[in-house]
Amino acid sequence: MSNHLRQLLAQWYPKRNDTQWVLGTVFKTEGPCYRKAGAMMLFDGVGSQLGLLSGGCLESDIQRHARKVMQTGHSLTLCYDGSDEDDISFQLGIGCGGTVHIVLALVDQSNQYLCLDHLYASLNQRVGGRYIQGIPGGDSHHSATIVPPLFEAANQDNTAVQPLKSGLFSTEQGLQFITEIVPEPSLLIVGGGIDALPVVGIAQQLGWQVSLCDPRPANGRRDRFGDELCLLDTLDESLVDHAESLNVGGIIIMTHNVEMDARALQLLSNVSSTKYLALLGPVARKEQVLNKAGLLESEFSITLSSPAGFDIGGELPESIALSILSECHHALYKKQSHRYSHQL
Repeated sequence: MSNHLRQLLAQWYPKRNDTQWVLGTVFKTEGPCYRKAGAMMLFDGVGSQLGLLSGGCLESDIQRHARKVMQTGHSLTLCYDGSDEDDISFQLGIGCGGTVHIVLALVDQSNQYLCLDHLYASLNQRVGGRYIQGIPGGDSHHSATIVPPLFEAANQDNTAVQPLKSGLFSTEQGLQFITEIVPEPSLLIVGGGIDALPVVGIAQQLGWQVSLCDPRPANGRRDRFGDELCLLDTLDESLVDHAESLNVGGIIIMTHNVEMDARALQLLSNVSSTKYLALLGPVARKEQVLNKAGLLESEFSITLSSPAGFDIGGELPESIALSILSECHHALYKKQSHRYSHQL
């Protein structure tokens, strides 16, 4: 099961009144930590946990404190210092060596579920926002609100309006932590051959929303790909509408058919939300597809990745899927590529 927030809330929502629940949120980190500020996790009254706030080394101790919150109804803040030999996190064997600050808060009907129900509904509509939590200085009642997305837009004088940033803020109401909430990535795959199976599988393990389009009856079959992805069978303008409506961030074209690949490129080369566009095959085939489509790469709104994926030395479908999705992940999250071994 993915640790994306929407998937966690999907498990919590139908059981929200069956038992007590506590929301755990990382609101500050110092030094190297497995999860960063904004990570969320849910604990229930029977000992179940949804999500992670560390690599698995702190959760049992956090669960113990969550039970205290269930008993008192008051929020708690916790600090785990992995560099302090006297700290519980050091004794638990936390390997990162950093410091993690966590707030635990009761989630129930009396406090409007900390607006998690509204947040869940918003994410189901693929709409994000800012989630605001009060950080108690001591035992106190906890409140949270979800506010609509704040978009950067231009004024009449063409100056940008800066969106609200995430982080800790001191306000008249006390210390508040604001988390930017974004829907999980949406991926569109055009082509439902056997080699699409590991692409779909890995993307779903990542918690991404996956759509697959293939008009050929023998390929895009429900019995092959399961019930959890959206299957489409028309390669026409409706596919563009689908991509735009879901704010598709990644598109992978892999039909193994030059004419179909060309048609897909004609339709999808300028979807406004797309940050990654890939075409399977060698450079010579890419030129063939572009010529068939009557397109120039310079006309695309983003760079066409073809051959698709990072060169990780793999030849099998699973390795190729990993290389493509690694490149897609890199593009979606806009991270500069580097080796962690040179950093930590």
